[in-house]
Amino acid sequence: MMRIADMKHKEVINTLDGSRLGYICDIELDWNEGKVEKVIIPGPSKIMGLFGKNLEYAIPWDKIKKIGEDIILVEMNTEEYLKESEY
Repeated sequence: MMRIADMKHKEVINTLDGSRLGYICDIELDWNEGKVEKVIIPGPSKIMGLFGKNLEYAIPWDKIKKIGEDIILVEMNTEEYLKESEY
């Protein structure tokens, strides 16, 4: 059993290219099914935090391949799941 708070302390790594995506900051739930739909990770940082869009990775739960003690492994094309934050 794992809590979502525990997942926020695990680094997310993309197995396709070995890139470090960051840490989970939020999740999207399907209230009807009672399932986690996506995990949200802040996107590439802006220049000095000032310029650029507020981007984030919205990674579908089925793209998570393994949750380990310290890391979460995902297999995905990062550009496909990078989007502008809704918040």
